[in-house]
Amino acid sequence: MKTISIIKGDITQIAVAAIVNAANTSLLGGGGVDGAIHRRGGAEILADCQKIRAKQGGCKVGEAVVTTAGHLPAQYVIHTVGPTWVDGQHNEINLLENAYRNSFRLAESLELKSIAFPNISTGIYHFPKQLAAEIALKTIQAELNQGHWVQEVTFVCFDDENFNIYQLLKADF
Repeated sequence: MKTISIIKGDITQIAVAAIVNAANTSLLGGGGVDGAIHRRGGAEILADCQKIRAKQGGCKVGEAVVTTAGHLPAQYVIHTVGPTWVDGQHNEINLLENAYRNSFRLAESLELKSIAFPNISTGIYHFPKQLAAEIALKTIQAELNQGHWVQEVTFVCFDDENFNIYQLLKADF
């Protein structure tokens, strides 16, 4: 049975096949979830990111790439770049959908059973949290219905505000 769960916690502590990193286009680490994943995962993640940069120059907004998980309890880290919120008129919604969709599809292509997502773009990229949660749940529910491999999706909320938003919205899915 395929499931979506919502927890409050630290994504770097989650034992799943893949965790998703809300990365920046450089893939070199940053603040928030990105910095925490790079710090806790260790040098192996950065080394893989540097190989990706050498091959394709980074990761575009809405796209996704995969690396080892280093010292994390997951097997892989799927790095995706969410959009920076401007005003809702700069393709932000479509780009955020793509970030979730492409991350999920990368997990499917690797035949993974479980994946954990952070709240992409809701930190320093200022995407409205309610709208971001609606997009995340809608996009992942659709992908889960069509997918074959992924059986378990976990949304890992770092703060109470996102956790409460996701809990309320999940009842509609």
